[in-house]
Amino acid sequence: MAPKTHSVGVLVFDDMKMLDLSGPAEVFSEANRYGADYRLTVVSVTGKPVRTSIGLQVPVDTDADSAPAFDTVLIPGGDLLPGRPVDPELVAVAKSLSEKAGRVASICTGAFVLAAAGLLEGRRATTHWRHTTSLARGYPSLRVAPDAIYVKDGTTYTSAGVTAGIDLALALLEEDHGPDLTRKVARSLVVYMQRAGGQSQFSASLQGPAPRTPVLRLVQDIVQADPAADHTLDSLAERVRVSPRHLTRMFRAELDTTPMKYVELIRFDRAKALLDAGHSATEAAAQSGFPSYESLRRAFARHLGVSPTRYQHRFTTTRPGSGTAAPTGGTRGTGHR
Repeated sequence: MAPKTHSVGVLVFDDMKMLDLSGPAEVFSEANRYGADYRLTVVSVTGKPVRTSIGLQVPVDTDADSAPAFDTVLIPGGDLLPGRPVDPELVAVAKSLSEKAGRVASICTGAFVLAAAGLLEGRRATTHWRHTTSLARGYPSLRVAPDAIYVKDGTTYTSAGVTAGIDLALALLEEDHGPDLTRKVARSLVVYMQRAGGQSQFSASLQGPAPRTPVLRLVQDIVQADPAADHTLDSLAERVRVSPRHLTRMFRAELDTTPMKYVELIRFDRAKALLDAGHSATEAAAQSGFPSYESLRRAFARHLGVSPTRYQHRFTTTRPGSGTAAPTGGTRGTGHR
């Protein structure tokens, strides 16, 4: 029995990320080798080719006005999307294509296009870790999931940065054809069906603008200067000449956290940097202010879902034999290690 044809429309534009197009496209193309029938159509606003982030031109199949209704619409990202208003024509086309589609998905900063089109109103969503704060501030009705590799909310999907488009395409493929075919595709492409940990393992925990309040900037400077010092709530409050209760209120109001959680994040970032530099987990714990390896391990479990050693194996070297197994396309839902 012939598989049901599934049409995929990709809305492209100048300066889009090339891998946001080619990654998912390879997943669907590979799936066709194993019995699926995905038909990819590249759409631009005018029907003219577009220039990608790496300078290559991508030919286009059709203009937006001539595009049919698609089963799935994909919106790639681009480096310029978070920093300025999204082009109104691009927004209008994204909205039109999405409203006619069975489902819509964005890759990386493509979430800003969907948000500008009102397609993420009241929904959970994610984007590249570097821009989750900007997305949340620019569109307060969204519920941004900053650590997610991808998010499904009804028939709308958003994904994290760049290669997460492959994760998203595999999830869509599994939804359409089940885990067996998806496992074959993942193995063929030498990727995991589901990577362990969220995207925070790739990020700095305290990305974003510096605190606006001088008192909070001073606390940040004090802790970053010596993360291993004994930074209690009382000692920090005394250093910046406010009461512990007032300092806590300031942290909650501006940073939506507590002083002690903020201290842990600074220590956590320092520990990651030490592990990246080749220090042992025990050394990283001591030099970053964690009282023991066990407390560092618990922090890594909370923030990344992996142990310090597992994290270090992933990011220390690209050389084989460093302690990380090659991807085998294991089943979706595998627990973190």
